[in-house]
Amino acid sequence: MNINDYKIGDGRVFIIAEIGNNHNGSLLRAKEMVDLAIKARVDCVKFQMRNMDELYRKRTLKKSGDDLGTEYVLDLLERFQLTTEEHRELSQYCNLKNIIYMCTPWDASSLDILETFEVPAYKVASADLTNLPLLQKLAETGKPLILSTGMSTSDEVQITVNFLNNLSVKFSLLHCNSTYPAPLQDINLKWINNLKKIHPLIGYSGHERGTSVSIAAVALGSCIIERHFTLDREMEGPDHAASLTFEQLKFLVDGVREIECSLGTGKVRKVSQGEMINRENLAKSLVANCDIAKDTIIQPEHIKVCSPGQGISPQRYNDLVGKQLKRDMKFEDFFFESDITLSITRPREISFNRPWGIPVRYHDYDEYNKKISPDFFEFHLSYSDMTLDPKDYIKQTNDMGFVVHAPELFANSMLMDLATEDIKIRKQSIIETQNVINITRDLNKLFPKTKNPMIVANVGGFSMDGPFNESKKSTYYDTFSKSLKELDTDGVEIIPQTMAPFPWHFGGQRFQNLFVKPDEIVKWCNDLGLRMCFDVSHSMLTCNHFGIDFYEFSEEVSEVTAYLHMGDASGVNGEGLQIGEGDIDFNKLSAILNKNCPNAGFIPEIWQGHKNNGEGFWIGLSKLEGLL
Repeated sequence: MNINDYKIGDGRVFIIAEIGNNHNGSLLRAKEMVDLAIKARVDCVKFQMRNMDELYRKRTLKKSGDDLGTEYVLDLLERFQLTTEEHRELSQYCNLKNIIYMCTPWDASSLDILETFEVPAYKVASADLTNLPLLQKLAETGKPLILSTGMSTSDEVQITVNFLNNLSVKFSLLHCNSTYPAPLQDINLKWINNLKKIHPLIGYSGHERGTSVSIAAVALGSCIIERHFTLDREMEGPDHAASLTFEQLKFLVDGVREIECSLGTGKVRKVSQGEMINRENLAKSLVANCDIAKDTIIQPEHIKVCSPGQGISPQRYNDLVGKQLKRDMKFEDFFFESDITLSITRPREISFNRPWGIPVRYHDYDEYNKKISPDFFEFHLSYSDMTLDPKDYIKQTNDMGFVVHAPELFANSMLMDLATEDIKIRKQSIIETQNVINITRDLNKLFPKTKNPMIVANVGGFSMDGPFNESKKSTYYDTFSKSLKELDTDGVEIIPQTMAPFPWHFGGQRFQNLFVKPDEIVKWCNDLGLRMCFDVSHSMLTCNHFGIDFYEFSEEVSEVTAYLHMGDASGVNGEGLQIGEGDIDFNKLSAILNKNCPNAGFIPEIWQGHKNNGEGFWIGLSKLEGLL
């Protein structure tokens, strides 16, 4: 069902801050609580309205003979209710603040009043789950209903569900224990599973202490979470003790969003991008137990199992035995899928209307150089490569071009960060970056055709547990600018890389904050006189995460683009996919790139594309041919 722009049950939990009467009769306090609820990022604030003369017996209102508990409740309600006009002003205030105002009508007269407001849905209190006359009147409004099921038996819940279904009402049920606060042992949270058999849209209205149970309700499939909210749990009134403070409410919202993000579909177990990285490093592979000549029939004695996991899985052992090898293998070379299927994509003549290249390491440069003739090579440096002499691997000067990709990880597990507030790390990052610049100058002697060679760099600006505060982000850009000025960049050009919001460091996820969003990229390139390496895979992940149109992003960023990394992407973590296997429309993207940066060179940035003699690169290049 829909409540304004929110689709209840689509995977995003609808969070209600139940202010109720916790304003204790103060309109000013009610507005303050609305502001805090917005700051906590809830979707809706809810209040209560009662016509006391209609709701209670006259005898009860006179406090003649009823239980002391009823007298206590009546006393509080009479003192803490807002007037109709105050509710109307509150509704208008919520509308102005762009948050949903919802209210529980406890009687027909209150409903009539609320129908003159902008109320998109109605919440039904547990006390009225069995009140069929009121439910009939609520149904006649045509608006969706949210019904708490506290204080009711399963039979009573079923009767009301049948009643509403017969009226074709859109509604949701909330599991609830109507004690304030509710003892944990009475909550019976697993009842949510049975409620889902009665009705598909189930949520949870919690009155327990803390947030753990409410967050657990999301893991059990709740599509709505409602919690009472207070400024002070010690205030007078029955609901305050069972309410959350602002900090608790914010903690709850953050926790719910984390849980709903982590739930997934549950339909299939897929290996995530981060797991694939760790699998490559930690898992086992089938490798050659000796040198093996082409055309050999593979026997058990030719195979052993070793780490890392960059070849085919040991589970494919029986599939490999008996196959005729289509290539020569050295001792401990990896076996690949193509050794089972006997099919592999090999290098061929290929052409583009812009410079194109292949990413290499020093140790495999010579092998690639013998097989293909790209316009340039991109040397991906690791921190260990920085101790090597390039002349040991590149024996003669070359008329091809070259680009350098700086390491992001240096010795002693230090991530390069030219924007950090940590003085020690920034100083070391400057030293290491200067070493990369010096290595690039040495390579330039071997590739003299290249003028002002580009250095692709992940310049830093990452964080461990959450993104930077937006108001402080410019200070990190300023620090990066300061670091640039401390480098001797004569004869080279440092080009930051467009970054994804969630980079992988040390086999786990971090948060990236700089050179992610298009407006910041363009602004800081112009301010600092920089050009970018537009990594289209990274940027697709950015657009998926922030809800940005990728092709509008591309129009903006391609104007400051000097160089391209071409790979596909999916979701927010599916990085470096093969061309055509993700979310990017490369026909549409290529039209933008050909218009705005027609001379920018590119490489296929396919994750693990170098494996099996660069098979992933050749596939990617073949798919891009004719587009760029």
